[in-house]
Amino acid sequence: MTQGVMEQQFAAANTSSTSATVKYVYFFGGGQADGNGRMKDTLGGKGAGLAEMTNAGLPVPPGFTIQTESCREYMRGQLNPQMDTEMHAALERLERMQGQKLGAGENPLLVSVRSGAKFSMPGMMDTILNLGLNDQAVEALAKRSNNPRFAYDSYRRLIQMFGDVVLDIPKKKFEHIFDSIKEREKAHFDYELQPAALKDIIIEYKKLVKKETGKEFPQNPLDQLVAARDAVFRSWQNERAKTYRRINHIDDWLGTAVNVQCMVFGNLGENSGTGVGFTRNPATGERIFFGEYLMNAQGEDVVSGVRTPMPISELEKAMPKVYDQLRTITWKMEKHYRDMQDFEFTIQDGKLYMLQTRNGKRTGLAAVRVAIDMVREGLITQEEAIFRVEPNQLYDFLVPRLDEKGAHIELLATGLPASPGAAVGQIVFTAEDAVKHHQKGDYTSIILVRGETTPEDIGGMEVASGILTSRGGMTSHAAVVTRGMGKCCVAGAGECTVDENRKELRVHGKTFHQGDWLSLDGTTGRVLEGKLKTIPARPDDADLVRFMSWVDPVRRLRIRANADVPRDAKQARLFGAEGIGLCRTEHMFFAEGRIEHVRGMILAHSEEERRAALKHLLPMQRQDFIGLFKAMESLPVTIRLLDPPLHEFLPQREELLVEIQHLEDTKPRSPKLKELRVLLARVQELHEVNPMLGLRGCRLGIAFPEITEMQARAILEAAVNVKNHGGDPHLEIMIPLIGGIEEMRNQSTVVKRIAAQVFKEKGVTVDYMVGTMIELPRAALTADQIAEEAEFFSFGTNDLTQTTYGISRDDINHFLPAYLKAGIFKQDPFATLDQAGVGSLVKTAVAKGRNTRPTLKVGICGEHGGDPESVKFCHKIGLNYVSCSPFRLLTARLAAAQAALQEKQTGPDVHSGTC
Repeated sequence: MTQGVMEQQFAAANTSSTSATVKYVYFFGGGQADGNGRMKDTLGGKGAGLAEMTNAGLPVPPGFTIQTESCREYMRGQLNPQMDTEMHAALERLERMQGQKLGAGENPLLVSVRSGAKFSMPGMMDTILNLGLNDQAVEALAKRSNNPRFAYDSYRRLIQMFGDVVLDIPKKKFEHIFDSIKEREKAHFDYELQPAALKDIIIEYKKLVKKETGKEFPQNPLDQLVAARDAVFRSWQNERAKTYRRINHIDDWLGTAVNVQCMVFGNLGENSGTGVGFTRNPATGERIFFGEYLMNAQGEDVVSGVRTPMPISELEKAMPKVYDQLRTITWKMEKHYRDMQDFEFTIQDGKLYMLQTRNGKRTGLAAVRVAIDMVREGLITQEEAIFRVEPNQLYDFLVPRLDEKGAHIELLATGLPASPGAAVGQIVFTAEDAVKHHQKGDYTSIILVRGETTPEDIGGMEVASGILTSRGGMTSHAAVVTRGMGKCCVAGAGECTVDENRKELRVHGKTFHQGDWLSLDGTTGRVLEGKLKTIPARPDDADLVRFMSWVDPVRRLRIRANADVPRDAKQARLFGAEGIGLCRTEHMFFAEGRIEHVRGMILAHSEEERRAALKHLLPMQRQDFIGLFKAMESLPVTIRLLDPPLHEFLPQREELLVEIQHLEDTKPRSPKLKELRVLLARVQELHEVNPMLGLRGCRLGIAFPEITEMQARAILEAAVNVKNHGGDPHLEIMIPLIGGIEEMRNQSTVVKRIAAQVFKEKGVTVDYMVGTMIELPRAALTADQIAEEAEFFSFGTNDLTQTTYGISRDDINHFLPAYLKAGIFKQDPFATLDQAGVGSLVKTAVAKGRNTRPTLKVGICGEHGGDPESVKFCHKIGLNYVSCSPFRLLTARLAAAQAALQEKQTGPDVHSGTC
């Protein structure tokens, strides 16, 4: 086919339109299709692609697509009889076109039955091949093809796939039969099995079907077709499909189409084969023909791993004409669709057939390179390129990844992907051991394994490559701290039992001891056995720099970072932070040499004792703030005053009791015993039943104003210091956990009083603002009053979600899996903002606050600030900025640009409150 003819046919294919009447089944074949490539909502991606390729005159086996509405009807339990009528009419048309009957006659027609949703969901739903074969048809196929081995092999494949997909018989039961006979025949490869052995397999497969279902394998081809169609509809609701949709924010009610297509056979002999490929390398984005194929095989063999496929470049040597035709067709398809194509093909007796094309899945590295190259090639514009990369894909540039190519992967458990990247190391069970082995140098890389981490673990977390916890959620201590550090973390891996006393990790019958190797994938939450290799991060990649230069001018939202110490702030600047949106001052106290002073402050019995402890902390905090202001230069820095649930800094009551009991038994006269008893009494006195709703935030500052005074002084003295040395600090002081105007006024008064004192003492003033973190529903609902005193709002959506739902963010994992499985939650509300509930409070607070103070600056600093869907919501409701951990900055920048471009294309949401 010449280039000009192909381009004309593609253009013609794109101009056809669907009928205005209700239509369930769309035929394609003979160079003409009822549908076209724009009909993904109706035909699904695969069906639309088949129609488009057919209209363009490509070698596509004919068939028909049952549209997605049928799947939705199936889910509602009310299939329209019209669909059956249209399906039978389409089958009769296909039989006339092919001169064959489904599963009957001397030349039986066989079909494949495949799923195909609007959005690509590779491997998530089910397929049945060789449908139509039965005891009579297999003999006719053997005679017609003069290849009994091919016929019996096709029949055994049908029974196995039908049994698995339609009849719910576990695949491993079929595999056990197959492997047993393969071993009996001493066959190393599947294709070495002879017809007699394949007949034995068929007999045993049919016995298994009868045993498992109480019925014979269906011999009526129409019964097979209806059952297969319904099974594909049903597979839309399988667990892997539901999980994939949840992860990728795909609507559960889109449904899948069903594609029924004439079989072409890659397992007909040595002149036949099958393969999959990409028009560019999906891992790197290089513009090279990429893929794999197998001769004398069906499509499942290429992807199942039962045989080792050949690189597609070898096809050029084996079948040069077919290879050239395949390259010509696929490059033209890429040019037509203006995107990298993922295609499937079959060669039957030397003739090429195209079974599918779709936009190919790719890594983040490849997505950026392909987008840039396609702009350079004139296929797409820069604005289109911005949409060709998923925001979360940019993680690939910032964090190391596991190198799984050729590696033996042993999955031990799956937890929460709390902090992205990869870590490979030897396990330790205490922070002290981590520091000790790091200093000795006997462990080159360390994985810290804990039930859950506490502030006292910070030293061990600092030297560890990765952290694994068996408890905790996406906003647990381990998750928040490691994200700020840029370290890999898998949290809440409930399948793991961590015995910190015996220094053992037990999971599914296996026990791991200190020094054993583990590999963590913080991007997916996987815990893997052994020592895998890693691929380093590429934050300075030239393609990334160029791509982000297109992204940033487009967005309206500013992107800040959550950074608690100068090291994090410097990292954030490298990744493009436009300020600090949240500095959690309590995290500064986690470092060695500080926590004892914090405890002294908390455990003090008098103001005098408390001020003595605060006197030690003031210069430490001041120095940290100087570092933050210097790192950010003239960019804004938002510093939240102390907001610790006190239990995070106090010794655990249970641990104190154990230590006291031990000393009473072994050293009853020890002076330390008396100290511990005094400490225990104070800890019990301060014990809170619900510390997350207890003495913290502004309540701490109101109860003990000297704490607010110390922090305000440290912040303002640091700002003056930096200004005196030629800096230009822009300072925002944030009061946490405000519930109403009186709390805000109380703490704001303290800050302003200290500011006046510092400015008078130093003879220098700096510009500063006093605002609040909105993290309680009452604060959102009374935001108009609070804005009388607050000069800015920052939404702490971690706690706002917690207090709105009444769900502990640390304990949600106990029931979250059940909620996700039941469809009660579509997403973890602590990972993706609940726009209907929590988002409504945010939207209300923005409107109320700006009604009182039109110039009110508003941002978000919870974990949602780095979630693409949440960032787009923040753009829509008119926030000024989002703030996220440094390693989510690229994601947030891209999501904000996509939101702005989407608004440009569709217009602002009139109901959004965008200012």
